[in-house]
Amino acid sequence: MFNRRGTLASLTGGLLTSLLGGAAALADAEPAQPAKAPMDPTEVLPLWPGDPPGSAGVTAVETQIDRTVAGGLRDRATTHTRKPTLTVFRPALANGAAVVLMPGGGYERVVSDKEGFETARWLADRGYTCFVLLYRLPGDHWGAGPDTPLQDAQRAVRLARSKATAMRFDPARVSIMGFSAGGHLAASLTTRFDAKVYDRIDAADDLSARPDLSALIYPVVSMAEGPAHAGSRKQLLGPSPTPEQVALYSPDQNVTDRVPPVFLLHAADDTTVPVVNSLMMFTALKAKAVPAELHVFEEGGHGFGLRSIAGKPVAAWPGLFETFAKRHGV
Repeated sequence: MFNRRGTLASLTGGLLTSLLGGAAALADAEPAQPAKAPMDPTEVLPLWPGDPPGSAGVTAVETQIDRTVAGGLRDRATTHTRKPTLTVFRPALANGAAVVLMPGGGYERVVSDKEGFETARWLADRGYTCFVLLYRLPGDHWGAGPDTPLQDAQRAVRLARSKATAMRFDPARVSIMGFSAGGHLAASLTTRFDAKVYDRIDAADDLSARPDLSALIYPVVSMAEGPAHAGSRKQLLGPSPTPEQVALYSPDQNVTDRVPPVFLLHAADDTTVPVVNSLMMFTALKAKAVPAELHVFEEGGHGFGLRSIAGKPVAAWPGLFETFAKRHGV
């Protein structure tokens, strides 16, 4: 439901409220502008100590693609990930919390700059220790098939927690944030954090993979025909998934009362991933009394991250996330 000006509607705790005034104030107070030409961080952690699980028979060649347009912001992507990593962004003044970021790319690629590095820099400026996950893709014939990205997501949270003391954050204050297909990965981890999808590798795997808070930004959620993003569904499950596969890999169908608080964000004019994905997830969360907050903006399209929000009400979203995280102790 939109207000008369049709700019912003939010669902919070099941109640529909207009947030136009608050959003505009937050946008004015916290302009979220990505840096023009920042240096890449040099601290990159290998996700696995050796070859990732299920690597036998994988022949795909990892490739970095630079899609940057002259004079524009950096836009790089990785296809056929062979060596998943966590790129670390350390804050100058740590606030004691951490965020693991999962960029999108339709499960065909991982887009590192727009939804990964730029968002990590914004969060690090506010004290969060950030880890940007370069995850493996399900179409490259890994042994775990559609659970391959989830293996990396579980390992990422566990590995991040194992670094908490050294990096000065609380292992009980670890959030995740996923965008588009990375939002599906984050939602899958949110609901299947305790699924046994790989065997223990080292002491890090003795730690919990449950995030303390989850942020799903224009997420792919449903694998059902209709609301599903067709490209992500095909990459994850193939052209003809079974009803059982659709149910297992649709996070809205796997919500339990053990799920952590969830922040959801979508634009109503998203023609790539329909807004109904976030609506379905929010409905499922509320049915289990999971603390959740959903913000639906009239305009924004898909894949806006931080770079396509200037001058629009959707520019409020980073501040809205930060407020939600602080309210839940993260």
